[in-house]
Amino acid sequence: MSLDNITIYKSIDITDVVCPITFVKAKVALEELENGQVLSIRLSDGEPVQNVPSSIKEEGHQILKLADNGDGTYNLVVRKSSAQPRQ
Repeated sequence: MSLDNITIYKSIDITDVVCPITFVKAKVALEELENGQVLSIRLSDGEPVQNVPSSIKEEGHQILKLADNGDGTYNLVVRKSSAQPRQ
């Protein structure tokens, strides 16, 4: 799967999970990737879409895209970074 010449290495669906487990699942999926690889996360509207992107960014990863699917879910595309989390 590609997004504007970006290869998605892994996709996860966390629409059936509630906060704070949404971030935990996203973090675990990112840990399984190599630096520079891209993860696509499908998440629900509300707390997950409000909290997961900001938490991932605080961990030092790059948010490439957040797209509204129009059905109460969003796709978040993240590039894993080797950067240290912000303190």
